[in-house]
Amino acid sequence: MRANLALLSLMLAVISGQAPAKAIDAFDQNAKLGRGVNLGYDPIWRGLERARFQEKHFRLLKEAGFSSVRINLHPFGYIDAANGWTIRQSWFSVLDWALRNAEAQGLRPILDLHEYDAMGEDPEANKEKFLACWRQLSAHCQKAPPSVFFEVLNEPSRKLTPLLWNQYLVEALAIIRDENPDRTVIVGPGFWNSIDHLSELELPAADRNLIVTVHYYSPFEFTHQGAAWAGRKDKLGMDWLGTEKERAAIKRDFDKASTWAKEHNRPVFLGEFGAYDKAPMESRVRWTSAVAREAEAQGWSWAYWQFDSDFILYDMGRDAWVGPIRQALVGGP
Repeated sequence: MRANLALLSLMLAVISGQAPAKAIDAFDQNAKLGRGVNLGYDPIWRGLERARFQEKHFRLLKEAGFSSVRINLHPFGYIDAANGWTIRQSWFSVLDWALRNAEAQGLRPILDLHEYDAMGEDPEANKEKFLACWRQLSAHCQKAPPSVFFEVLNEPSRKLTPLLWNQYLVEALAIIRDENPDRTVIVGPGFWNSIDHLSELELPAADRNLIVTVHYYSPFEFTHQGAAWAGRKDKLGMDWLGTEKERAAIKRDFDKASTWAKEHNRPVFLGEFGAYDKAPMESRVRWTSAVAREAEAQGWSWAYWQFDSDFILYDMGRDAWVGPIRQALVGGP
């Protein structure tokens, strides 16, 4: 009798349009992210008129076969203590432009707080700013559709130790949940979102609408050859041949992450991977394809680093795809 009454109550709720919303499943959300691209450093945040990235690029990404964009946010330069850590409206105007265009093309945007440099250098001095950003982002995006994801912080590292990061992420997540109780949130381990530090990541057990992110740039001497900021400016010419041993190393690393994810019942998003564009092109293609395919074999979503600038996927000067990299990621010419 009780079961019949419950069924009748549910039917009446559906008829009246008051049926409870279906709970958002983080694994389903992760699958929808699919294949993505990082939209990194761009002068667009100083004004739309300065943009390298244009409206047409959202369409080109969709047509190429990508399904998400990880939008790297740097709001720290647009707030200060004098105005109560309020983010400038001009900055939000650019964000809204990006969200509108991503939605128009059916690309799921990830709002990634990319202030890892400041947070890693002095986490305590920047904590108030960090939490203020999430207070404002959360309120601003409260009515955004479920296709909009939040990422708490890119690559916590250095002085933002794994132990301290566990404290900060809980505080930020509590702020987010005040305005966005059903928003899917992405969070990763300390030490630059390293797979080897997943065991130190502590997530609120009751919050199941979380996706765990890791980054992958191994072997580093290959992926960062020629990169001056990594101390490898003159270290060039290293190949990645795709040998059985090289591919096994990727699988071994990814298996480690998948084992952790299964133990904790969390989906995995490979938020960054790429080989610097001074590496030999044929090796870049082999490595990029191997990493993307292994991530997919593990059931992960992924986002390539990055659209333009370096680790390059799209050549702004030629206004054309870097064909071999695009093909390594999603196929096509």
